[in-house]
Order: sequence, then C-alpha cells, then structure tokens
Amino acid sequence: MAAYVVMEPPGRAEKADTTAFVRDGFTWLGLLAPPLWFAWHRLWIEAALAFVVMALLSVLSEKLGLGLAGSLLSLLVSLYVGLEGQALRIAALRRRGWHSWGVVEAGWMGDADIRYALEAETLADEAVPAPRMVPDAAQARPSQPGIALGLTHIPGRH
Repeated sequence: MAAYVVMEPPGRAEKADTTAFVRDGFTWLGLLAPPLWFAWHRLWIEAALAFVVMALLSVLSEKLGLGLAGSLLSLLVSLYVGLEGQALRIAALRRRGWHSWGVVEAGWMGDADIRYALEAETLADEAVPAPRMVPDAAQARPSQPGIALGLTHIPGRH
C-alpha cells in the first residue's frame, strides 16, 4: 500500500472538490525527466532550476573533459528529484497556503480519495467541542492575609 499525503486548500468551503493527494514515495518520471516532471506538476521555478543545473553540469563536463563523471553529476540531480520530488510538491503547496490534513494509506488514488472522504466525514461528526471547564469563583478559597515569603499564617496561633 502507498501512503498519500492529503493537502487541503486554504479556502475550506471548497475542500472536497480541490483536495490534493500527493503519493509519498519515489517518482520514476522525476528520475527520468526532472524538468518535465516539475512542469507537469506546475512547479515552474523548480523546473527551470533543474533545467539550468543539468545544462550547466553538461556544459561544465564538456569543458573540463569529465566525460562519464559529468553524466554522473547530472544523474545525481535526477536521483534527487526522484527521491525528493513529492516532498518538493508538498512544500510548494504549503507555500501557497495549503495545509496538511493527514496521511491516508491506499492502493490507488481512487481508494485514497474514498478513505479520505470517509475519515473526514467521521471526524466531522465527532468534532463536537468539549465543554469548557471554568472554575467557579464563588467556591474559591479566600486569600489568607498574613506573613509572606513562604511562611504560613495559621489563624488562632501566635
């Protein structure tokens, strides 16, 4: 089973329709084509940054004559996106004001949506605020006038 991080939009009125499910785990497309994967998920700054870094590493490896080492450096960028791409998506949603509802475990995205809907419904039914416990001022014991600094004053004894 996969774990899906449920992200809710900032406006809670429409959260059922626009909730985002981000699969927590490795992304193969992020490994194979990081800029395209970022662009697909509308992470434009990250896509441009990945493209520039990969292009710079390619140019540097050509100028320095690194050969295979230059390709391995570019592979490190791809590996990073494959491993941390989903976390970068979650961080981008948080920057836009979205908040994390929780984690749902499911085999497929559709199952995760159903589990989220059922769990959110049961939590909404149970979300009755607890009664506030405020002490009654009439039952409070009166302050004892007397000696200060930790010394106690017992009435009737001198």
